[in-house]
Amino acid sequence: MTQDQKTAAVAEAAREVLAHGGPECRTDPKQVMRAMGRAYDLGATEDDVKAEMRRQRGA
Repeated sequence: MTQDQKTAAVAEAAREVLAHGGPECRTDPKQVMRAMGRAYDLGATEDDVKAEMRRQRGA
């Protein structure tokens, strides 16, 4: 695992959460959970994903 892989997985997870209605996953919870699982498998934390969501919202 590299830091780049973790960073990419966190960005993907944040994108999926935002795209699918936020933490409630109103549109496709399975897709969000797969992305979150990949990020967690690479060592990300919930706080990492939350921070990335804030960054993406501001971008």
